[in-house]
Amino acid sequence: MPQRLAEAVGAALYARDHAAQGLGITLVEIRPGYARMTMTVRQDMLNSHDICHGGFTFTLADTAFAYACNARNLVTVATGGTILYPASGRLGDRLTAIAEERHLQGRNGVTDVTITNQSGTVIALFRGQSRRIEGTVIAAG
Repeated sequence: MPQRLAEAVGAALYARDHAAQGLGITLVEIRPGYARMTMTVRQDMLNSHDICHGGFTFTLADTAFAYACNARNLVTVATGGTILYPASGRLGDRLTAIAEERHLQGRNGVTDVTITNQSGTVIALFRGQSRRIEGTVIAAG
């Protein structure tokens, strides 16, 4: 039951997520406290150094974070997030973001996201803090 709910929540989030759709971010897997999403680095995502702009990498991480946090169908928002860039994404790289909840107590959570490229090189490490607010993502029942 929690898995089916998480999948329904993921589908509902994605249907309304124009930013993810526009960037070509796709939801590959979701379960409570976990999400795996991918994005291919396009020409329009490169900065003046010919590498993936950090803002796009952050957006991929933040998106996976949001899906993992909301997968229990409780509306949850970010209260903060930090990111490190150990390596750079390049044109054509297939980036994979894996978001994993590390701590959840009451309405507060901490989720880590690791972004790797198709070779397994770590591109970014993100840690997000979340807070559950009122409401559900989809109608319960």
